[in-house]
Amino acid sequence: MALKRVARRSVPDEVFEQVLADVVGGELVPGETLPAERRLAEVLGVSRPAVREALQRMAHAGLVEVRQGGATTVRDFRRHAGLDLLPSLLFRGGEPDLAVVRSVLEARLIIGPEVAALAAERANARLGPLLRDAVAALKAEQDPVARQRAAIAFWDHVVDGADSIVFRLLFNGLREAYEPALDALAGIMAAEVNRVNAYRALTDAITARNPTLAKRAAEDLLAPATTEFLKAIERLEEDS
Repeated sequence: MALKRVARRSVPDEVFEQVLADVVGGELVPGETLPAERRLAEVLGVSRPAVREALQRMAHAGLVEVRQGGATTVRDFRRHAGLDLLPSLLFRGGEPDLAVVRSVLEARLIIGPEVAALAAERANARLGPLLRDAVAALKAEQDPVARQRAAIAFWDHVVDGADSIVFRLLFNGLREAYEPALDALAGIMAAEVNRVNAYRALTDAITARNPTLAKRAAEDLLAPATTEFLKAIERLEEDS
């Protein structure tokens, strides 16, 4: 566990990021005991309250288990963490983790068609105009990052139409993870967000209240970006 002295600008965040990197990177394994709070503060050059705050955040994220008056042990984040950890996993060391990006896109490809089908099944009179306005806004955008944001706004309406709290929370988590990577993903996501007609087709299927057609239209919309990203991963692996 190669800890470094922490910059004063964001102490708990820096402590959190260091431990997160060691947990995700495997330097800290599940069941391993962290140094005592006082020792961590000494090594990191920060106050004990700052360490305590960071440990509480880590415990909330499922990275560690803090026992009152006892040791702080590392947990298996893959089994205990929630979607709120995704943004931290996506960008580590200032660079996007391609494996996590791939997971986010794959999750979209699986969840998106189901959400679209449910929205079609439960569509009300307000949903159609909202979706059509969102498509018009998407078409009007020329900047690739702004166009991605317009696409997110479109899907926000679809999720509302699905009227499912579980899908809403999943969407919120995926969006929070995805938004910091908009600049990095602009090239790959162009395969999706430039296809205005595909958004129109999905809108038509939902407003027609045809779940089967909506699911198929969503798959057609979401698949190209995932395919392009997987190809990009393969090229990077071949070049390495």
